[in-house]
Amino acid sequence: MLVIEAGPDGRQEPGIYIPGRKGSTLGGKYDWNFTTVAQPNANNRTFAQNRGKVLGGSSALNLMTWDRTSVAELDAWEDLGNKDWNWKTLYSAMLKAEKFLPSPEYGAEGVGFTGPIRTLINRIFPLHQSTWIPTLNNLGLFTNKASLNGKPVGVSTQPSNVSPGYNRSYAPEYLSVAGKNLTLRLDTRVAKVNFKEKTAVGVTLEDGTVISARTEVILSAGSFQTPGLLELSGVGNATLLRKLGIPVVKDLPFVGENLQDHIRIQSSYRLKPEYPSFDVLKNSTRAAIELALYNAGELSLYDYTASGYAYFPWSIVSNDTSANLRSLVQDDKTLTSAVDKVKKSYFSAPLSATVPQLEVIFSDGYTGLKGYPAANSSLFGIGTFALIGVVQHPLSKGNVHITSRNISEKPTINPNYLSHPYDLQAATNLAKFLRTIASSEPMRSVWTEEYEPGTAIQTDEDWTAYALANTLSIYHPLGTAALLPEKDGGVVSSELKVYGTRGLRVVDASIIPLLPSAHIQTLVYGIAERAAEMIITDYMST
Repeated sequence: MLVIEAGPDGRQEPGIYIPGRKGSTLGGKYDWNFTTVAQPNANNRTFAQNRGKVLGGSSALNLMTWDRTSVAELDAWEDLGNKDWNWKTLYSAMLKAEKFLPSPEYGAEGVGFTGPIRTLINRIFPLHQSTWIPTLNNLGLFTNKASLNGKPVGVSTQPSNVSPGYNRSYAPEYLSVAGKNLTLRLDTRVAKVNFKEKTAVGVTLEDGTVISARTEVILSAGSFQTPGLLELSGVGNATLLRKLGIPVVKDLPFVGENLQDHIRIQSSYRLKPEYPSFDVLKNSTRAAIELALYNAGELSLYDYTASGYAYFPWSIVSNDTSANLRSLVQDDKTLTSAVDKVKKSYFSAPLSATVPQLEVIFSDGYTGLKGYPAANSSLFGIGTFALIGVVQHPLSKGNVHITSRNISEKPTINPNYLSHPYDLQAATNLAKFLRTIASSEPMRSVWTEEYEPGTAIQTDEDWTAYALANTLSIYHPLGTAALLPEKDGGVVSSELKVYGTRGLRVVDASIIPLLPSAHIQTLVYGIAERAAEMIITDYMST
């Protein structure tokens, strides 16, 4: 087995393995540094699309959220025509990936205990986070100590994929359980898959080297680059391929289509002095002290990852908001695809109560677009916390495609953010609700002023403008090589084999047919575990 990785091995990179350095590698040498085209429905802004160019891919760059979607959302995969893809099969596969360190903050349901990915409840628990669960309780949301068991609605303290030694635990952990027949080739780019008629027989590297495959080729290049590799190899929309002079192996028009992504919006609050914040690491002296503690294996702020999460339906915001948004979606006659129909069903009973439409993360330290005060500002040194809101089922869809036969040219990424009216209204109402959360007791007692967006934002027009200017991606692109029947826009079959080809499989987030009400990390591990079972079964039967 040969694994070809375009990037280097980053396991010795502090920005990757130190939990509290999360986010520091975004935009750097371990990132493909993709961007979208200008988004006309979001003030013509260009959005960053961070993806890992390093061993482990984006599992090396993400913020280590470890959560899970609802039963109904994964059962919907099978209802869409994907045999044996459902909650039961994916849940057992996801549990195989992890080894959870038991904690009184979390129950026993929804976590695994035998896998290579280590997970735990973070031992850094900011003092002001003690207001998180009671504040959401006061707003009508119950405490959920088993939020990874397929019933995510509630407010929780959740795990991160961090080892007991407080290092990031991520995809390269699997190398320790791999057999001796595995060869790893780093800093190597694949230019295309080679075919003999319709059968994948190997790959050509960027330097022209041809590598033959004895059994099959598996693409795991992610939601932006798996479609591009398919197109470069002659699998995709025949019109596009012919325009670029690429011989057509299989006309598969939905390659690169069905691009979906979660959107987020955030607010931040200035803490009272008695509540120390993660922002203290902006002081270089304090940062050096904390880093020395971390390197000595002692308790350190560099251990920190977020653990406060809430998932809930629109009715928690208000019944009127829920009714208005439900009408907006259900009255839309353009939502006719199989995937869109599933999303519409989430707005009606009984699913409207069990499938979360919103997520809010309690994050210590500053997060936002305004920026933390500059070093020469009188406000430098303030402590803050942020509430990060996520719209779980936006209705806008986009695409990603190559524009050249040259693999050095980045793909054109167009998610069409906020192009559906629901998405803008959802982001706007969620932003308002973040203020409601922060202004409710006991959380209101820990901060002095709203740092972002600030009290100037008051009217509906203000909030809409804020959403247009501040809605961001939370970097969960998927769907561009969808697991669906070919007639419904699919690219891969229930065996993850690319339609119209032989010996070619896709195993990454691009196969996920519709956005889950969760971050996608645990789901991708589950997909990989299921794929491994399929690959082994096929191999043993030949």
